[in-house]
Amino acid sequence: MKLLPERRKSLIRNVRGTPSEAFLGRTDALLVLVPHARTEALARLPDGARIARERARLKRAAGAVWSVQLANAPATRVVVGELAEGADAFQQLSLAARVVREVAAAEPARVALAGVAAGAAEPALASALLAALLAATEPQPQQKRRPARCWQPATVAVLGASDAATTLAIEDGAHLARWLTALPPNVLYPASYRRALKALAARHGWRMHVYAEGALRRQGAGAFTAVARASRRRDAALVRLEYRPRAARTRALRPVALLGKGICFDTGGHNIKSAKSMYDMHIDMAGSAVAVGALLALTRSGYPRPVDAWLALAENRIGPDAYTQQDLVTAADGTTIQVAHTDAEGRMVLADSLVLASRTRPAAIVDFATLTGACVYALTERMSGAFTNREALREPLERAGRASGERVHVFPTPADFDQDLDSPVADVVQCLLDGKGDHIYAARFLSRFVGPGLPWAHIDLSSASRSGGLAHVPRTLTGFGVRFAVALLADEGFHRALKERAGRRA
Repeated sequence: MKLLPERRKSLIRNVRGTPSEAFLGRTDALLVLVPHARTEALARLPDGARIARERARLKRAAGAVWSVQLANAPATRVVVGELAEGADAFQQLSLAARVVREVAAAEPARVALAGVAAGAAEPALASALLAALLAATEPQPQQKRRPARCWQPATVAVLGASDAATTLAIEDGAHLARWLTALPPNVLYPASYRRALKALAARHGWRMHVYAEGALRRQGAGAFTAVARASRRRDAALVRLEYRPRAARTRALRPVALLGKGICFDTGGHNIKSAKSMYDMHIDMAGSAVAVGALLALTRSGYPRPVDAWLALAENRIGPDAYTQQDLVTAADGTTIQVAHTDAEGRMVLADSLVLASRTRPAAIVDFATLTGACVYALTERMSGAFTNREALREPLERAGRASGERVHVFPTPADFDQDLDSPVADVVQCLLDGKGDHIYAARFLSRFVGPGLPWAHIDLSSASRSGGLAHVPRTLTGFGVRFAVALLADEGFHRALKERAGRRA
């Protein structure tokens, strides 16, 4: 089974102006998004008069998906999704997925996409359709004797104004995240993960630094190494990938650090999970997949600022050397931790990773982790939780969620929650046993390990997987976080907020 997906083979191109009916005759499927209040604009499409007449006959409501077969040779199927007024990015992506699903069974080879609205709205609608098409047609890891076929259009034409290249870059990053997360634990484990990262680094010009277990012990990273010590492979590591844009004027900027939890399999340790709870624990590395997927998306889109990705790779295994409840361990900054629950391993590896990433003095740290069930209970899998030590980051975080269609809710993190994490024998207790508000307590715990004055945001990935998919993604593993990270780092308000004084805490 391959560790990395292959590049997409579909030929994607922009088609400016109004295509001719001859162009439509060479197209198997034309997929369209249009605001419900602007359906008269359908007349601008090739053979638009016929499409508009069909729309008038059907009298569809907002949110409807309908189709018409045009009588050209060969026949072209036109599928239209009508957006409700004020539809946000999440709704656009969701409706785009329904439009794509209408033609998926036929597997058309030649596909055209069109956002039909007015002015600046059209590129966003075309991008939503392209994202949905790419997510629906991406190959999946498999090791079948007779591999399942994957629909791959030969050509994809994006009509009108769009930024197809950026959409492709983002979806390639999200595809990488979903691919890595789907790999079974005997294929993707810390050592093989590092081989995949080495290949990616060579391919994309990233610098790669590896802090293996020996180096982590020398750095005093006792929380990280406590989690890793039951693994027979002894291959845990903290990996740093560096992206540096070519423009000389940006080289002096401090990078934003994207940090990802990479627990390649989580048994729960001595506090072992049930079979049902452990079944999907190969995906407990989704945060690391998001960080590297976002780095790929930013690299391919030519992002103009430096970015680092820090990946905390380990396994939480059960065995004679596994760490236990009531152990006392010391983190890399000297903080002593009383272990309360061995299945709260994510915050342990992230604690030391935050310390070591902070020592490089990045502009900010944004970490991604499948950290707590409490966040799922609070938000379901439709949204993810966000936490920050800067009040000024609250709005950029939620704005990035709205812009990307990967929605987040920023939770409060009051300092008085620290009182419940007091330990009689250590500086801090790892977690509480009853689970109430664990997403907030986990964020308070992690905030202790962020370097003084550093802006920080923590994304608890309650949306990393959802049965039936989410937004434009039709499968359980969503890759949630890649689109969000790209939108956040593209937000100038985010970069302005990083310059505010650290005294204003969320």
